[in-house]
Amino acid sequence: MKRILPLAFALALSAPAFAQTVDDQGAKQLSDNLARYFGKQAFDKGVLKVSVEGDAYKIALDVKALVNALPEQKLVKFDMAPYALMVKPRSDGSWDVSSNFSQGASFDFDGPEGRQSMEFTIKDGKLTSVYDPALAAFTNATSSLSGMTMTSRQAKQQADVSTGAGTATVTSTKSANGGVDFTATQKVSSFIEKIKIDDPNSGMNFPLTLKTPELSVDANGKGVRTKPLLDLLAFAVANEDETKLKANQAELKSLMLAALPIWERVDGNYGFKDFEVESPVGKFGATQFSTAFGMDGVSQNGKVDYAIKATGLTIPHQTLPEWTVPLLPTDIDLNFGGANIDLDTMAKKAIEAFDLNKNPPLSDEFGKTLVADFKAKNPKVVIGHSTLKNADIEVAMEGEMTFPGEKPDATVTIDVAGYDKVVDALKEGAKSDEQMAQAFPFALAVKGFGKTLSDGRLEWVINTKADGSIAVNGAMLKGPDEVQDDSAGQDDSGGDDGANGTDNSTGDDGTDGGDNGGAGAKLQP
Repeated sequence: MKRILPLAFALALSAPAFAQTVDDQGAKQLSDNLARYFGKQAFDKGVLKVSVEGDAYKIALDVKALVNALPEQKLVKFDMAPYALMVKPRSDGSWDVSSNFSQGASFDFDGPEGRQSMEFTIKDGKLTSVYDPALAAFTNATSSLSGMTMTSRQAKQQADVSTGAGTATVTSTKSANGGVDFTATQKVSSFIEKIKIDDPNSGMNFPLTLKTPELSVDANGKGVRTKPLLDLLAFAVANEDETKLKANQAELKSLMLAALPIWERVDGNYGFKDFEVESPVGKFGATQFSTAFGMDGVSQNGKVDYAIKATGLTIPHQTLPEWTVPLLPTDIDLNFGGANIDLDTMAKKAIEAFDLNKNPPLSDEFGKTLVADFKAKNPKVVIGHSTLKNADIEVAMEGEMTFPGEKPDATVTIDVAGYDKVVDALKEGAKSDEQMAQAFPFALAVKGFGKTLSDGRLEWVINTKADGSIAVNGAMLKGPDEVQDDSAGQDDSGGDDGANGTDNSTGDDGTDGGDNGGAGAKLQP
């Protein structure tokens, strides 16, 4: 909330700073401009209020009034002080935006399993920033806090979160291809989250503690279409009435097209230093742990990327067989995602085709056609170079998969350093574990299919085809699936049973005529 509310208010300051003199007329203009994005009712019901305070305008959000205005709200108790931003026009047409977002709030409500509650506090929260209406973005912003706490209580679960001091920065510039390029960073110290699940019905009693001395967030984006997105928000507010919305759907389509591709690219990363998870089975940890996500905007050849990385990984051994310890990884680097994703064609066709005067606005037939067109572009599931390793063993993998039919067409390359160590561990496990005893011969067989590289690693290139065939390092392990004949089992008096791939016909010379059409079956291993 400490970040969302300043952003929401500042984005609404989309008109240039209208005058250097701060007065009641300017407050009225600012109110009217905010109403374009939040609705006039927000002011009528006291949710939003603009007033003059010295040489700046105070924009106050009364969250309590907002909650009371919501239909069918089931809150038993709600307590939160109004939130305020101070905004001041600058000579260059931008705005100085500042806030003391120190805050405390609590609320109770009746959930499906009984009373639930939440409360939070933010200490010494401060924001200073400059907002440029021409970009509809912060050109720069910095915020800080000295600490935060949050508690939530449910019938079968409770959570307590606390942090130490934190800082955040945002910078934005005009993008070369339209929109806004931005970078954002955040660091929080002494993050601790304690979770306790206590369910008498299932007998589960499971405490969990996550902690890190430093949590960091980094994000960046290119070509974010902030202004067209604001125009869409204003249109939604101005066309809340269904009849009016239907009448103006041509304008809606135009605004939606103008907002494409929404952004060119956004990337984000969460990082945890000396991360620990304390559980009933022991302590998990990593000296560095991070998760990353990246996504292209709506384009004809888009990409989506995910990554999970950990170094200095520790896993408790208490519940594991001793023979598995040499196999546990200490470092992981997993990279996967998608490529060749055509959302642009789908989006534009859907925008052109939808009609709010029909129910549904897009027909089922159109939806099926759209999905078929999307698949026809052959999007890929991609496994980037990924590794799991410890001091003696490293497993690496990469590949890609497409779906030309019901079954995938994939190529995956796996190479292993220290495969003999894997075999030794499985051999040790086979002495006491019956399942490992059965699996051990398979591990030896897999080694036989491997190709030895110049550095001693073993490599397996696995190819699976949509026809069901599987090959490893060029050797066919399984041929194509048998082609099913729709006419099989029908009474055909034409006499040419061999053409149907059956084996119960005979030629004129008494030989088996099924070989003429049963080639598919012959390829089965």
